[in-house]
Amino acid sequence: MPNSFHVSDEVAAALAANRPVVALESTIISHGLPRPRNHEAAREFEAILRDAGVTPATIAVLDGVPQIGLDAEGVRRISEDELAKASVRDLPIIAARGTSAATTVAATSHLAALAGIRVFATGGLGGVHRGASESFDESADLSTLAVTAITVVSAGVKSVLDIAATLERLETLSVPVIGFGTTIFPSFWLRESSFTLDWSVENAAQVAEVMKAQDALGHGQGIVVANPIPLAQQWDPTEHDRVLAEALALAAQAGVTGKAVTPFLLLKIVELSGGRSLEVNLDLARNNVRVAAQIATAWSALNG
Repeated sequence: MPNSFHVSDEVAAALAANRPVVALESTIISHGLPRPRNHEAAREFEAILRDAGVTPATIAVLDGVPQIGLDAEGVRRISEDELAKASVRDLPIIAARGTSAATTVAATSHLAALAGIRVFATGGLGGVHRGASESFDESADLSTLAVTAITVVSAGVKSVLDIAATLERLETLSVPVIGFGTTIFPSFWLRESSFTLDWSVENAAQVAEVMKAQDALGHGQGIVVANPIPLAQQWDPTEHDRVLAEALALAAQAGVTGKAVTPFLLLKIVELSGGRSLEVNLDLARNNVRVAAQIATAWSALNG
């Protein structure tokens, strides 16, 4: 299908010339940040990449067509329009209906890989939810990375998820998890969780070497680069623990269960923190974009 997805001229030219490209998701803009901060953030993430000599490829579905790389109007639409939230399973339905949607980590990874993009920056990876042994609630991010050759830079997973179960699932799915300058898996708002990693790298060139070796060995999985937020920018651990405990208690009191738990918790955490969690979210996302730019540049040089 020649019109199954559209790659912008800017992104297509960069890919054809083996210049570095980094994919960016649209769900964090449409559903993860308040207006108008989301529009500012979308433009800022792209500007960070361009300043580093990297082409940004923000991804979304507009009027039924997956777009790999948005123009200014596209960025405005994902910031201001009321969009659905699309994972991989939703893409054919949205395409057939001709509607628009922001793409999750899973959908962004899938579409980026279709276009030939190998590096993707996000905030936090989806994972196994608390109580998943009863609800079976697990993000499609994990299963998508098991079959998609893309390197995702994230600040771990949010502490509202089951981090231990998430790491176990990634191991079962043969998805490598590599600490970027750390041997401790980060927990999104905090630099560290209580879980250590088997492997770490010190720089972007080493990530590119792992990507090259994975291709040579015939692996089709993605790679998770766990990139902790800088120490000066992380949320105060004491406040984080207090707010998380209060949010969990409120969810229990309200009888919230299943897939409704995580959205409830995230909303309460923003309220209880007075917006502090959102500021940390933006800081870690910027940091991930910068590291992804370094990796994409190293990957381009390795394949030049």
